[in-house]
Amino acid sequence: MECTICKMGETKASDITVALQRGELSVLIKNVPAEVCANCGEYYLSDDIADKVLTQAEVSAAKNAEVEILRFRK
Repeated sequence: MECTICKMGETKASDITVALQRGELSVLIKNVPAEVCANCGEYYLSDDIADKVLTQAEVSAAKNAEVEILRFRK
């Protein structure tokens, strides 16, 4: 698909690391499947993948974690 940010690049499937922050909590989730723009690097997550990423982050928040590094659960 064409990148909606730069309008010049095409996306391709790749695994990325997603960094999320909420207040004092920082969560890194590695190996997340995404579509990444070859030109600007912007990434796009499917609705299903985004839901899973947010669920994993919520679990970290519920544990009162401050920093957590996770692998994506497929």
